[in-house]
Amino acid sequence: MTYQALARKWRPQDFNQIVGQESVVQSLMNALKFDRLHHAYLFTGTRGVGKTTIARVLAKALNCEAIEAANPCGQCSVCRDIDADNYIDFLEIDAASRTKVEDTRDLIDNIQYAPSRGRYKVYLIDEVHMLSGHSFNALLKTLEEPPAHVKFLLATTDPQKIPVTVLSRCLQFSLKHLTVNQLTAQMKTILIQESIGYEESALALIAHVAAGSMRDGLSLLDQAIVFGEGQVSIAQVQLMLGAVGHQAVGELLLMVASNDAAGALQKVAEIAAYSSDFDSVCDGVIQLLHRTALAQVVPGTLALAESRAVVEELVGAFTPEEVQLYYQIALTGRQDLQLAVDLRSGFEMLLLRMLAFRPLETDQIPCERVSGGEAEQQILSPKGTEEVLEVTETPEASGVPEINDWVAMVAAMNLGGMARQLANNCILNVLTEAQCHLLLDVRFKELHGKKTEQSLLKALERYLGRSIKLVIQTQSLENTTTPAVLINEQIKSRQQAAEQAIDDDEAVRALKDRFSAHVIPGTIEPVKGSEEK
Repeated sequence: MTYQALARKWRPQDFNQIVGQESVVQSLMNALKFDRLHHAYLFTGTRGVGKTTIARVLAKALNCEAIEAANPCGQCSVCRDIDADNYIDFLEIDAASRTKVEDTRDLIDNIQYAPSRGRYKVYLIDEVHMLSGHSFNALLKTLEEPPAHVKFLLATTDPQKIPVTVLSRCLQFSLKHLTVNQLTAQMKTILIQESIGYEESALALIAHVAAGSMRDGLSLLDQAIVFGEGQVSIAQVQLMLGAVGHQAVGELLLMVASNDAAGALQKVAEIAAYSSDFDSVCDGVIQLLHRTALAQVVPGTLALAESRAVVEELVGAFTPEEVQLYYQIALTGRQDLQLAVDLRSGFEMLLLRMLAFRPLETDQIPCERVSGGEAEQQILSPKGTEEVLEVTETPEASGVPEINDWVAMVAAMNLGGMARQLANNCILNVLTEAQCHLLLDVRFKELHGKKTEQSLLKALERYLGRSIKLVIQTQSLENTTTPAVLINEQIKSRQQAAEQAIDDDEAVRALKDRFSAHVIPGTIEPVKGSEEK
């Protein structure tokens, strides 16, 4: 037997087999169940999402001899003939090749005749937007008042080119892009049925490249099976597509995090050896930074993220401010790639820009430790401000540590990423020579992971200058001032002071009085490094 492409072999034959278009399928099945059938349906959407497939299934359901639960049986003579393109009352027309008005008039002339076998004569017009203006005009009257035995099924990738007079006479369904998970799941099902080995990461990569199209995904899967000699592995798929995996992009970003310029450029050279598509590499950088930012702000999303191990490393390596800055650099650099002499040099400049700029961390203030008398003082000395915060007792000297003890310690430890967020949402319960006991707000328990705790422990030991045991206990701290709460209060206080300073400014008052001016809400920001702004 001749080989049949996967996209044709696994084309859905009934509504239950259609993937990712549940709302459209439900509407059509309800219309069939309750016999509320419109005379013209328009299916829109990008290529490969199932427009003509749904139309063909609907055509079978309209004339099926043994329909059950609004689903065509697939076994009767009507279903078999439509599948074999032999059903005389089902006409599938390619509007791209039949654009002339004469073709449309021939079609209209035959509409008046009743179906020879089934209940309805069904016309499926694919890429209907390709019809000429005269063809649409010739079709318009028939669409408005069609014979009772005729159903029109129209499909298009560009509904904007269809006259509104035609659109208003159709029941329109917009088909969605398929998600990566939906594409991956369908490919897994097919490969299991075909008894072909696969790696799930390879299927995820194919799904990404398919960009929401099932047909594109299955065509690439066909190609990957041949390329991999009957197996679908991530290495072979990357080689076939010239794509770079998340692991390689993650390693590149980790070198940026460690300020390793030589290592980053060497990694670029390794990537260039098997892929020259630095547009895709840049896209991979943007995707990973996006997932990292999500995981930092909402830790629960880390469990749902693709490439979880890579994202978890990046969460600990970057501060949220760095992620935001590098994301913006990558977005801007993505546009500049086409302006560079070649894509590789443009991408290298993007990386060097990331290495050259690092955001200032306003909530991480250098701390000096000064011994004196019975107690030890911790003096915070930020640049550009005269603010001094003194702690007159060490944690060991007091049974109940003050909040400023832990605030100063967190600031001095120079934490980053998830470790800093973990510390900011804790309070210091007990600190002895051998042990540090922290209480973590139960609302942020997702921040507490083995790797994050290890990062915090290392920073704590460097700060104290000795080995120590770290114990973190989770409990409700809703009415307790954690460093995170204190930081938010300071930000709000600075914002209020800035807004008050603008209101008190004589020049601003004069403008308000003379010109009826007003300050646009949300446009006032405090100047960093100064309490008086």
